[in-house]
Amino acid sequence: MTTDASDHFVRVRGASEHNLRHVDVDIPRDAMVAFTGISGSGKSSLAFGTLYAEAQRRYFESVAPYARRLLQQVGAPHVEEVTGLPPAVALQQRRGAATSRSSVGTITTLSNLVRMLYSRAGDYPAGADHLAAEAFSPNTAAGACPRCHGLGVVHDVTEELLVPDPSLSIREGAIAAWPGAWQGANLRSIVSGLGIDIDKPWRRLRKKDRDWLLYTDEQPSVYIEPEPDRVDYGYYGKFWSARKHVMHVLADSKSERMRERALRFVEDAPCPECHGSGLRPEARAVTFAGRSIAELNDLPLGELVGILRPFADLPEDTNEVAVRICSDLVARVEVLLDLGLGYLSLRRSSTTLSPGETQRLRIATQLRSGLFGVVYVLDEPSAGLHPADAEPLLEVLDRLKESGNSLFVVEHDLDVVRRADWVVDIGPGAGESGGRVLYSGPVAGLEDVQESITGAHLFGRAEPLEHDVRAPDGWLRLAGVSRHNLRDVSVDIPRCVLTAVTGVSGSGKSTLVSQVLAEDARALESFDRLVLVDQRPIGRTPRSNLATYTGMFDTVRKLYAATDEAQRRDYGPGRFSFNVPEGRCQTCEGEGFVAVELLFLPGTYAPCPTCHGARYNAETLEISYHGKNVAEVLDLPVDAAARFLADVPAAARSLETLREVGLGYLRLGQPATELSGGEAQRIKLATELQRARRGHALYLLDEPTSGLHPADTALLLRQLHRLVDAGNTVVVVEHDLDAVATADWVIDLGPGGGDAGGRVVATGTPSDVARVEASATAPYLARRLERALNGVTDGYPRRAVRRPRRAS
Repeated sequence: MTTDASDHFVRVRGASEHNLRHVDVDIPRDAMVAFTGISGSGKSSLAFGTLYAEAQRRYFESVAPYARRLLQQVGAPHVEEVTGLPPAVALQQRRGAATSRSSVGTITTLSNLVRMLYSRAGDYPAGADHLAAEAFSPNTAAGACPRCHGLGVVHDVTEELLVPDPSLSIREGAIAAWPGAWQGANLRSIVSGLGIDIDKPWRRLRKKDRDWLLYTDEQPSVYIEPEPDRVDYGYYGKFWSARKHVMHVLADSKSERMRERALRFVEDAPCPECHGSGLRPEARAVTFAGRSIAELNDLPLGELVGILRPFADLPEDTNEVAVRICSDLVARVEVLLDLGLGYLSLRRSSTTLSPGETQRLRIATQLRSGLFGVVYVLDEPSAGLHPADAEPLLEVLDRLKESGNSLFVVEHDLDVVRRADWVVDIGPGAGESGGRVLYSGPVAGLEDVQESITGAHLFGRAEPLEHDVRAPDGWLRLAGVSRHNLRDVSVDIPRCVLTAVTGVSGSGKSTLVSQVLAEDARALESFDRLVLVDQRPIGRTPRSNLATYTGMFDTVRKLYAATDEAQRRDYGPGRFSFNVPEGRCQTCEGEGFVAVELLFLPGTYAPCPTCHGARYNAETLEISYHGKNVAEVLDLPVDAAARFLADVPAAARSLETLREVGLGYLRLGQPATELSGGEAQRIKLATELQRARRGHALYLLDEPTSGLHPADTALLLRQLHRLVDAGNTVVVVEHDLDAVATADWVIDLGPGGGDAGGRVVATGTPSDVARVEASATAPYLARRLERALNGVTDGYPRRAVRRPRRAS
């Protein structure tokens, strides 16, 4: 291998990360390289798990060992050699940071400039002391509101939540927030001992007593006399008010179930001291352009630029500090506007951002960083984007490349792939059927690779699925809807068809479908059941996995418990759960790994030295079914498990449904924490599909094709059309044009995002909407339909042109 500085390629030899099969590949620098392949083929293993991980490992080698432990590391990749690799920056799809203190302003570092602007160029009240920049931050002691500690909200209980039915007495459970069982009986005895009537209806108690029972911080000890059928000895019991008990559970309980119960009695409200800004009054009193920093942070970025630009255009000798800071702010915000994020505000919490929005914010920040000679490794930058938002994103990526950087992009969007300079296609299948480089070269050359599924979709060889446009069987009427940016919206949603709700990011699609429609009681009366399939995780811990969520693991455990050897040993199904002490490994307690603390180096995790990652103890693993123990079955991919359990009807049905939605590459025991939002959504859909279908259901899905390869999208769409053919109604929030083109009905919101959206722009068949000039979706949909008419498809269902009639 060469180390010549004039060699313009990154050369990888012997990459075997995850499912990669000793991959050798040469990738050009100073170019946009698309890594393609179906889900689970090994794209991310090569781009992130190998190239980015190796670049990071080399950087950390230059960092002192003590400092290394403070940095998050991804681990050394399994690769023999990599040459020609520049420093790398990873921009991965991920949910917003798990802290409410992170915001659009902190992610983009714009908040730092705004605080400096108010500190240096703000208008102070007469006689007020000058404030440092940190005094304008709710995340510092100098600036945080003392009441809410900078969060802008206070969490507290209310009598209505603590006592939902005031007609009940304390003995009958009026104080719902109190614990049950023995603890509840203990508190009732204490209250009775304090002289308060526990048999009188709550509403008839004195207000002074009601308030004391709910809110006091006092904890008197009361002697409790022996009580028949409860306790046969006297003791001193300590009183807890309802509020103190709830706050104690939220602060100290390790039980997720108890915390979730306690949260039912708590509500969030804007802090009455800082009015939701999180700032001290001294900071809120300083203004710029007639607005406080709290007011400026609440403005959409599009309006923010309009306020700052006049100051940026002033001569520097007018107010040098204000001009310079405003000029920098305007330049940075304009990049965000170019990326279609003008509807966001600086104070918007990162926890409310989609992965696509977060990634675009980080891309915009990198564009202003001025780095040169860097490899940017991006994870599906177009995922979840409307075509109108994707175009400016691609222009920003071009600017990064023109600045002397390399772009390695893991991507499913064929329009992005067509725009790349080079493509590395991994496959041909997923999991064990993938992991090979099928092609590495200019995009046009992929057409000749018959084995490539990506090539078949990219060049129109994929087999389409024919289906007729369905006529609605009745309509749902949503009238006068106002929520978030939806303003007095009225819309008809057809029954018994597939409806796509479209529009640019922030136009109000998810609000309309996942909130308004999902909560409209009158609309839901028309259906036997509602199925809301979102991208939230299927579990929060590694103990939750694909097999446990779908219920398939119950079948597997019963299968092992029914074997002759298990019955001889008197092993029940619980023995084969890694959550039960009897069967699990005691060293790792069923985790499969143990934490390893290293002196002067970051802590890490290693396979359990006792069970070697199997999770079970040796006795449990001695039980086999068709030559495999339960740990080996959990390690099987869905495709292999379907063959292994083909003669077990309950498991076979579940596994086949998972394969039908394109999840054949996932392992049965794959932890929920390792699954993407799209994978979690398809698992939920598969779980629903495997159930017996009764009655007429309403299925609501939020961007189900986001992050899917066209082949996986085709599989998913076939399942959705099967649901409609079975007499159900399916409504999807969708950006994917091929998915929209196969819909029976389209509802387009917009025309823009945020305050510029929230209106119904067009409704009708895809061809109807494609002709509406006011629609941002129309021109892109029209081009897609034209390609379909000319016989150029990406493997999606062809539509017979037959217009549905609106039911009266």
